[in-house]
Amino acid sequence: MIFRNTGASASSNLFHAPDILYEPFASNASCGPTYPWYDVPIDLIDVELMHFSLNLEFLEAEHFLNGALGYGLDKVAAELVLGGPPPIGAMKANLDNLTKHIITEFGYQEVGHVRAIHLTVGGFPRPLLNLSSYNFATIMDEAFGYHLDPPFDPYANSINYMLASYVIPYMGLVGYVGANPFLKGYITKRLLAGLLGVECGQDAVIRMYLYERGFEVVHPYNHTVAEFTIRITELRNRLAMCGTKDEGLNLPPELGSENRTCSNVLSADPNSLSYARTPPEILRVVYGSGNEHIPGGFFPAGGNGRIARSFQKMTCT
Repeated sequence: MIFRNTGASASSNLFHAPDILYEPFASNASCGPTYPWYDVPIDLIDVELMHFSLNLEFLEAEHFLNGALGYGLDKVAAELVLGGPPPIGAMKANLDNLTKHIITEFGYQEVGHVRAIHLTVGGFPRPLLNLSSYNFATIMDEAFGYHLDPPFDPYANSINYMLASYVIPYMGLVGYVGANPFLKGYITKRLLAGLLGVECGQDAVIRMYLYERGFEVVHPYNHTVAEFTIRITELRNRLAMCGTKDEGLNLPPELGSENRTCSNVLSADPNSLSYARTPPEILRVVYGSGNEHIPGGFFPAGGNGRIARSFQKMTCT
Protein backbone atom coordinates (compact mmCIF):
# COMPACT_ATOMS: atom_id res chain seq x y z
CA MET A 1 0.00 0.00 0.00
CA ILE A 2 1.36 3.45 -0.96
CA PHE A 3 0.30 6.37 1.17
CA ARG A 4 0.49 9.86 -0.31
CA ASN A 5 0.08 13.28 1.22
CA THR A 6 -1.33 15.46 -1.53
CA GLY A 7 0.15 18.55 0.08
CA ALA A 8 3.74 17.52 -0.63
CA SER A 9 5.75 15.99 -3.42
CA ALA A 10 5.23 12.36 -4.25
CA SER A 11 8.93 11.58 -3.91
CA SER A 12 9.08 12.84 -0.34
CA ASN A 13 5.91 11.04 0.74
CA LEU A 14 6.14 7.74 -1.09
CA PHE A 15 5.48 5.00 1.47
CA HIS A 16 4.86 7.67 4.13
CA ALA A 17 2.18 6.31 6.44
CA PRO A 18 -0.31 8.60 8.16
CA ASP A 19 -0.16 8.94 11.93
CA ILE A 20 -3.34 6.90 12.45
CA LEU A 21 -3.10 3.12 12.55
CA TYR A 22 -3.57 1.55 9.13
CA GLU A 23 -7.21 0.39 9.15
CA PRO A 24 -6.79 -3.31 8.25
CA PHE A 25 -4.55 -3.71 11.32
CA ALA A 26 -6.68 -1.65 13.70
CA SER A 27 -8.21 -4.76 15.23
CA ASN A 28 -7.98 -5.23 18.98
CA ALA A 29 -6.94 -8.84 18.41
CA SER A 30 -3.24 -9.21 19.23
CA CYS A 31 -2.63 -11.82 16.54
CA GLY A 32 -4.85 -10.61 13.72
CA PRO A 33 -6.28 -9.97 11.32
CA THR A 34 -4.84 -12.67 9.10
CA TYR A 35 -6.42 -11.41 5.88
CA PRO A 36 -7.55 -8.00 4.63
CA TRP A 37 -11.23 -7.19 4.83
CA TYR A 38 -11.43 -6.08 1.20
CA ASP A 39 -11.06 -7.75 -2.21
CA VAL A 40 -11.87 -11.33 -3.23
CA PRO A 41 -10.54 -14.43 -1.44
CA ILE A 42 -9.86 -16.56 -4.55
CA ASP A 43 -10.13 -15.62 -8.23
CA LEU A 44 -10.43 -17.99 -11.19
CA ILE A 45 -6.95 -17.09 -12.50
CA ASP A 46 -5.60 -17.89 -9.04
CA VAL A 47 -6.97 -21.43 -9.27
CA GLU A 48 -5.38 -21.98 -12.65
CA LEU A 49 -1.99 -20.62 -11.58
CA MET A 50 -1.92 -22.66 -8.38
CA HIS A 51 -2.98 -25.76 -10.31
CA PHE A 52 -0.03 -25.22 -12.62
CA SER A 53 2.27 -25.08 -9.59
CA LEU A 54 0.72 -28.29 -8.26
CA ASN A 55 2.49 -30.18 -11.06
CA LEU A 56 5.86 -29.10 -9.66
CA GLU A 57 4.83 -29.82 -6.08
CA PHE A 58 3.90 -33.37 -7.08
CA LEU A 59 7.30 -33.71 -8.77
CA GLU A 60 9.19 -32.48 -5.72
CA ALA A 61 7.16 -34.60 -3.31
CA GLU A 62 7.82 -37.82 -5.22
CA HIS A 63 11.48 -37.00 -5.79
CA PHE A 64 12.24 -36.27 -2.14
CA LEU A 65 10.05 -38.93 -0.54
CA ASN A 66 11.30 -41.73 -2.77
CA GLY A 67 14.90 -40.58 -2.53
CA ALA A 68 14.86 -40.59 1.27
CA LEU A 69 12.33 -43.30 2.12
CA GLY A 70 12.00 -45.51 -0.94
CA TYR A 71 8.29 -44.77 -1.32
CA GLY A 72 6.15 -41.77 -2.15
CA LEU A 73 2.69 -40.29 -1.94
CA ASP A 74 0.93 -43.59 -2.56
CA LYS A 75 2.08 -44.70 0.90
CA VAL A 76 2.45 -41.37 2.72
CA ALA A 77 -0.71 -39.55 1.58
CA ALA A 78 -2.61 -41.70 -0.92
CA GLU A 79 -5.66 -39.42 -0.76
CA LEU A 80 -3.70 -36.70 -2.57
CA VAL A 81 -2.82 -38.63 -5.75
CA LEU A 82 -6.49 -38.89 -6.87
CA GLY A 83 -5.81 -41.97 -8.94
CA GLY A 84 -2.82 -40.57 -10.82
CA PRO A 85 -0.22 -43.07 -12.10
CA PRO A 86 2.84 -43.91 -9.99
CA PRO A 87 6.10 -42.21 -10.97
CA ILE A 88 8.49 -43.95 -13.33
CA GLY A 89 11.84 -45.08 -11.94
CA ALA A 90 11.66 -43.38 -8.54
CA MET A 91 13.76 -45.18 -5.94
CA LYS A 92 15.59 -44.82 -2.66
CA ALA A 93 18.96 -43.11 -2.92
CA ASN A 94 22.15 -44.19 -1.16
CA LEU A 95 22.28 -41.21 1.21
CA ASP A 96 24.43 -40.50 4.25
CA ASN A 97 22.59 -39.68 7.49
CA LEU A 98 22.81 -35.88 7.17
CA THR A 99 21.52 -35.86 3.62
CA LYS A 100 18.78 -38.37 4.42
CA HIS A 101 17.52 -36.18 7.27
CA ILE A 102 17.43 -33.12 5.00
CA ILE A 103 15.64 -34.88 2.16
CA THR A 104 13.18 -36.63 4.47
CA GLU A 105 12.14 -33.25 5.86
CA PHE A 106 11.84 -31.83 2.35
CA GLY A 107 9.68 -34.77 1.32
CA TYR A 108 7.20 -34.33 4.14
CA GLN A 109 7.16 -30.57 3.52
CA GLU A 110 6.11 -31.25 -0.05
CA VAL A 111 3.26 -33.44 1.17
CA GLY A 112 2.03 -30.39 3.06
CA HIS A 113 2.39 -28.24 -0.05
CA VAL A 114 0.33 -30.61 -2.18
CA ARG A 115 -2.32 -30.80 0.54
CA ALA A 116 -2.42 -27.02 1.01
CA ILE A 117 -3.07 -26.48 -2.69
CA HIS A 118 -5.75 -29.20 -2.70
CA LEU A 119 -7.50 -27.65 0.29
CA THR A 120 -7.34 -24.11 -1.07
CA VAL A 121 -8.11 -24.39 -4.78
CA GLY A 122 -8.82 -28.08 -5.31
CA GLY A 123 -6.56 -30.57 -7.00
CA PHE A 124 -6.20 -33.02 -9.86
CA PRO A 125 -4.72 -36.50 -10.31
CA ARG A 126 -0.95 -36.73 -9.97
CA PRO A 127 0.54 -36.44 -13.46
CA LEU A 128 2.80 -39.15 -14.82
CA LEU A 129 6.32 -38.35 -13.59
CA ASN A 130 9.64 -39.69 -14.85
CA LEU A 131 12.18 -39.82 -12.03
CA SER A 132 14.25 -42.60 -13.58
CA SER A 133 18.02 -42.67 -13.58
CA TYR A 134 17.82 -42.61 -17.37
CA ASN A 135 15.95 -39.30 -17.35
CA PHE A 136 18.46 -37.65 -15.02
CA ALA A 137 21.34 -39.10 -17.07
CA THR A 138 19.80 -37.58 -20.19
CA ILE A 139 19.60 -34.18 -18.50
CA MET A 140 23.24 -34.32 -17.43
CA ASP A 141 24.34 -35.44 -20.90
CA GLU A 142 22.52 -32.47 -22.43
CA ALA A 143 24.02 -30.15 -19.85
CA PHE A 144 27.58 -31.23 -20.65
CA GLY A 145 27.06 -31.74 -24.36
CA TYR A 146 28.27 -35.33 -24.42
CA HIS A 147 27.40 -38.72 -22.93
CA LEU A 148 28.83 -39.11 -19.44
CA ASP A 149 30.42 -42.51 -18.98
CA PRO A 150 29.08 -44.25 -16.99
CA PRO A 151 25.66 -42.60 -17.22
CA PHE A 152 24.93 -40.24 -14.34
CA ASP A 153 23.04 -42.05 -11.55
CA PRO A 154 21.15 -39.69 -9.20
CA TYR A 155 20.58 -42.45 -6.66
CA ALA A 156 24.19 -43.67 -6.38
CA ASN A 157 25.31 -41.39 -3.52
CA SER A 158 24.55 -38.19 -1.65
CA ILE A 159 26.42 -35.82 -3.98
CA ASN A 160 24.73 -37.23 -7.08
CA TYR A 161 21.34 -37.03 -5.41
CA MET A 162 21.80 -33.41 -4.33
CA LEU A 163 22.95 -32.49 -7.84
CA ALA A 164 19.78 -34.12 -9.14
CA SER A 165 17.81 -32.15 -6.53
CA TYR A 166 19.47 -28.96 -7.76
CA VAL A 167 17.61 -29.55 -11.02
CA ILE A 168 14.09 -29.47 -9.54
CA PRO A 169 13.01 -27.09 -6.68
CA TYR A 170 14.38 -23.92 -8.25
CA MET A 171 11.82 -24.17 -11.03
CA GLY A 172 9.03 -24.06 -8.47
CA LEU A 173 10.64 -21.05 -6.79
CA VAL A 174 10.90 -18.92 -9.94
CA GLY A 175 7.44 -20.09 -10.98
CA TYR A 176 5.90 -18.72 -7.78
CA VAL A 177 7.74 -15.44 -8.19
CA GLY A 178 6.41 -15.22 -11.74
CA ALA A 179 2.85 -16.07 -10.71
CA ASN A 180 2.71 -13.57 -7.85
CA PRO A 181 1.77 -10.43 -9.85
CA PHE A 182 -1.14 -12.24 -11.51
CA LEU A 183 -2.86 -13.43 -8.33
CA LYS A 184 -5.93 -11.48 -7.27
CA GLY A 185 -7.33 -13.22 -4.20
CA TYR A 186 -5.95 -12.68 -0.72
CA ILE A 187 -6.36 -16.36 0.20
CA THR A 188 -4.25 -17.48 -2.76
CA LYS A 189 -1.70 -14.72 -2.20
CA ARG A 190 -1.22 -16.03 1.32
CA LEU A 191 -0.93 -19.58 0.00
CA LEU A 192 1.68 -18.60 -2.56
CA ALA A 193 3.71 -16.63 -0.02
CA GLY A 194 3.76 -19.60 2.34
CA LEU A 195 4.78 -22.00 -0.40
CA LEU A 196 7.41 -19.66 -1.78
CA GLY A 197 9.04 -19.16 1.60
CA VAL A 198 9.67 -22.88 2.05
CA GLU A 199 10.67 -23.41 -1.59
CA CYS A 200 13.30 -20.69 -1.19
CA GLY A 201 14.56 -22.36 1.95
CA GLN A 202 14.86 -25.73 0.26
CA ASP A 203 16.71 -24.24 -2.69
CA ALA A 204 19.07 -22.37 -0.33
CA VAL A 205 19.86 -25.55 1.62
CA ILE A 206 20.60 -27.48 -1.57
CA ARG A 207 22.78 -24.70 -2.97
CA MET A 208 24.71 -24.27 0.30
CA TYR A 209 25.20 -28.04 0.57
CA LEU A 210 26.70 -28.07 -2.92
CA TYR A 211 28.63 -24.81 -2.43
CA GLU A 212 30.47 -26.31 0.54
CA ARG A 213 31.53 -29.14 -1.76
CA GLY A 214 31.99 -27.02 -4.87
CA PHE A 215 35.59 -27.99 -5.57
CA GLU A 216 35.05 -31.70 -5.01
CA VAL A 217 35.22 -33.86 -8.11
CA VAL A 218 32.08 -35.83 -8.91
CA HIS A 219 33.37 -39.37 -9.44
CA PRO A 220 34.02 -40.93 -11.85
CA TYR A 221 33.73 -37.76 -13.95
CA ASN A 222 36.43 -35.16 -14.24
CA HIS A 223 34.04 -32.35 -13.29
CA THR A 224 33.58 -30.54 -10.00
CA VAL A 225 30.31 -30.06 -8.16
CA ALA A 226 30.39 -26.35 -9.04
CA GLU A 227 30.84 -27.16 -12.71
CA PHE A 228 27.82 -29.46 -12.62
CA THR A 229 25.68 -26.63 -11.25
CA ILE A 230 26.92 -24.23 -13.90
CA ARG A 231 26.19 -26.69 -16.70
CA ILE A 232 22.71 -27.44 -15.34
CA THR A 233 22.06 -23.71 -15.05
CA GLU A 234 23.17 -23.07 -18.63
CA LEU A 235 20.90 -25.87 -19.84
CA ARG A 236 17.87 -24.44 -18.06
CA ASN A 237 18.52 -20.97 -19.45
CA ARG A 238 18.96 -22.45 -22.91
CA LEU A 239 15.75 -24.49 -22.75
CA ALA A 240 13.66 -21.64 -21.32
CA MET A 241 14.84 -19.28 -24.08
CA CYS A 242 14.28 -16.09 -22.08
CA GLY A 243 17.77 -14.97 -21.15
CA THR A 244 19.61 -15.51 -17.88
CA LYS A 245 17.27 -16.33 -15.02
CA ASP A 246 19.40 -19.02 -13.49
CA GLU A 247 22.93 -19.00 -12.11
CA GLY A 248 25.41 -21.57 -10.88
CA LEU A 249 27.37 -21.51 -7.62
CA ASN A 250 30.19 -19.32 -8.90
CA LEU A 251 30.22 -16.16 -10.98
CA PRO A 252 32.76 -13.62 -12.20
CA PRO A 253 32.75 -10.54 -9.89
CA GLU A 254 30.98 -8.38 -12.46
CA LEU A 255 27.95 -10.68 -12.14
CA GLY A 256 28.12 -11.19 -8.36
CA SER A 257 26.20 -9.35 -5.67
CA GLU A 258 26.76 -5.62 -6.21
CA ASN A 259 29.55 -6.67 -8.61
CA ARG A 260 31.71 -7.60 -5.63
CA THR A 261 31.40 -11.33 -5.03
CA CYS A 262 32.42 -14.48 -6.86
CA SER A 263 30.31 -16.71 -4.64
CA ASN A 264 26.71 -17.28 -5.67
CA VAL A 265 25.06 -19.23 -2.90
CA LEU A 266 21.71 -17.68 -3.86
CA SER A 267 20.69 -17.09 -7.45
CA ALA A 268 19.40 -13.53 -7.91
CA ASP A 269 19.18 -10.65 -10.39
CA PRO A 270 21.34 -7.47 -10.36
CA ASN A 271 19.25 -6.09 -7.48
CA SER A 272 19.48 -9.40 -5.60
CA LEU A 273 15.82 -10.16 -6.27
CA SER A 274 14.65 -13.64 -7.21
CA TYR A 275 14.20 -14.30 -10.90
CA ALA A 276 10.71 -15.01 -12.26
CA ARG A 277 9.59 -17.45 -14.91
CA THR A 278 6.31 -17.90 -16.77
CA PRO A 279 4.47 -21.22 -17.24
CA PRO A 280 5.73 -21.62 -20.85
CA GLU A 281 9.34 -21.13 -19.70
CA ILE A 282 8.93 -23.68 -16.94
CA LEU A 283 7.33 -26.25 -19.25
CA ARG A 284 10.18 -25.87 -21.75
CA VAL A 285 12.61 -26.78 -18.96
CA VAL A 286 10.78 -29.56 -17.12
CA TYR A 287 9.71 -31.16 -20.43
CA GLY A 288 13.35 -31.06 -21.50
CA SER A 289 12.21 -30.24 -25.03
CA GLY A 290 12.63 -26.48 -25.08
CA ASN A 291 9.03 -26.39 -26.31
CA GLU A 292 6.01 -25.95 -24.04
CA HIS A 293 3.89 -27.86 -26.57
CA ILE A 294 6.01 -31.03 -26.49
CA PRO A 295 5.90 -33.06 -23.25
CA GLY A 296 8.82 -35.16 -22.12
CA GLY A 297 11.50 -35.09 -19.46
CA PHE A 298 9.93 -35.18 -16.01
CA PHE A 299 6.40 -35.11 -17.51
CA PRO A 300 6.18 -37.72 -20.30
CA ALA A 301 2.44 -37.15 -20.74
CA GLY A 302 2.54 -33.45 -19.94
CA GLY A 303 1.40 -31.53 -16.90
CA ASN A 304 -2.16 -31.42 -15.59
CA GLY A 305 -4.43 -28.44 -15.08
CA ARG A 306 -5.87 -25.96 -17.57
CA ILE A 307 -2.67 -23.98 -18.22
CA ALA A 308 -0.42 -26.95 -18.90
CA ARG A 309 -3.08 -28.76 -20.94
CA SER A 310 -3.83 -25.68 -23.03
CA PHE A 311 -0.35 -25.75 -24.53
CA GLN A 312 -0.75 -29.35 -25.61
CA LYS A 313 -3.85 -28.36 -27.58
CA MET A 314 -2.03 -25.58 -29.39
CA THR A 315 0.18 -25.98 -32.44
CA CYS A 316 3.30 -24.01 -33.11
CA THR A 317 3.42 -21.95 -36.30
